[in-house]
Amino acid sequence: MEKIIRSRFNESQEINHLISENNDIIHEIQKFAELIIETYKNGGKLFIAGNGGSAADSQHITAELVSRFYKERKALPAESLNVNTSNLTAIANDYDFSEVFSRQLEANAKKGDIFLGISTSGNSKNIIKALNKSKDMNIATLGFTGKDGGEMAGLCGNIIMVPSSNTPRIQEYHITIGHIICELVESSLFPD
Repeated sequence: MEKIIRSRFNESQEINHLISENNDIIHEIQKFAELIIETYKNGGKLFIAGNGGSAADSQHITAELVSRFYKERKALPAESLNVNTSNLTAIANDYDFSEVFSRQLEANAKKGDIFLGISTSGNSKNIIKALNKSKDMNIATLGFTGKDGGEMAGLCGNIIMVPSSNTPRIQEYHITIGHIICELVESSLFPD
């Protein structure tokens, strides 16, 4: 047991080092924050979606923006597309599970909004369809993925690829990066 515990902490430290020393990733995180800040300044909304653990990350990041992160401030408009079970089951039943996010974007998003798709592999069909729908609707696209970005790499306007193919480690850094972005957005929009 102890060997596994130490191994997982070592894996995490290696990824932390790779990210913190990679100027491209650092600059991409900054770009994400700037795009979200500009979207909010222009009256836009952030939509986020993922599957499984990435769905939980979607909800987590959304909650940090709608409720608060560090500061007492006005709520920021963000929506996690994986939380409405009636929408999800109706769309999956009437169409296909690959349509569950794109259909909701079609109904609720508009030009000037942003869609953030989260997929550790970068190949989740429903995220790919949502990215394509976003492009059709002139909605900016962001992505959180793993090592090579999968199919999402060619579809996202901006993408952060955690340098790993290990799903739990990728998810850990998605939420860390999400927290950093929330802090940057909040501190920029609501300076002391």
